[in-house]
Amino acid sequence: MSEETVRETTEAASVGGASSSKLTNAQKARIERNQAKAQKLREAKLVSHPYKQLENSNANGEQPIAGQNNPVIKVQGTKYIDSGGGFLLEQPVLASANKSTEAPAVAPIIEDAIAIPVVYEECLDCGDQYADSYLFNNFGYSVCDKCRDTEERHSLITRTEAKAEYLLKDCDFDKREPVLRYISRKNPHNVRWGEMKLYLHLQVLQRAMDVWGSEEELMRQHEQREDKRVLGKTRKYNKQMKQLRMEVRSSIYTKKTTAVHEHEFGPDTYNELEDNYTHSCTTCPYSETYEKM
Repeated sequence: MSEETVRETTEAASVGGASSSKLTNAQKARIERNQAKAQKLREAKLVSHPYKQLENSNANGEQPIAGQNNPVIKVQGTKYIDSGGGFLLEQPVLASANKSTEAPAVAPIIEDAIAIPVVYEECLDCGDQYADSYLFNNFGYSVCDKCRDTEERHSLITRTEAKAEYLLKDCDFDKREPVLRYISRKNPHNVRWGEMKLYLHLQVLQRAMDVWGSEEELMRQHEQREDKRVLGKTRKYNKQMKQLRMEVRSSIYTKKTTAVHEHEFGPDTYNELEDNYTHSCTTCPYSETYEKM
């Protein structure tokens, strides 16, 4: 709308009813058209606040409809309202009465779903059935979580301790059937070292019985190895003591030293040009030149 049209509309409005009788029908029609254009221009430039629309709708008992003059945008589970001014406003929480009127969401029905049967295991301690267990998942040992005793019966042992205590080899863990299952953990002494392999103590004990046959045989093997260890230490000690006595007592042991070679020179040879003498060793190729005073 031009400035001339607005000026004419303002002048016409200021004149009022007193001067309306002086206007012609064409002028009255033109003023009405200009007033309608001005009203439409104000409505086009007016941006209504979305919170005001929500307050009006809640006051009237009506629930606002998303996308109708107040579009709702959902970002990461939170609903925002487009204000129309270049920013988003978080949608206010409606009254509980409005929530109660909403119909609950119905989960879609999948007709092609396959029913997977649940396999239950029987606990060796209490006899109850269970579907999931820490010992069964990690070690294949059928004991439920309620009966699990982490301090004594179901304690864990490292591979190094198991080899030293039960005299087992690497093949007894990895190659003998069934292969013993384990879990890996960071070494608590140094994080840069390799991971520890933790085995179930009961399974390691059973593997030791399979290898040695009985606890008596295992104890006998421990005694034999201890005797061999003591015998080896004794022999090493006696050898060191014998060597020490031989080094200290010269009457029993004569310390061997490298013999020093003594030259045996032959007759002297005189050199007239240089005026010196030369003689050579008769047992080695060494020769010596010297001058006589």
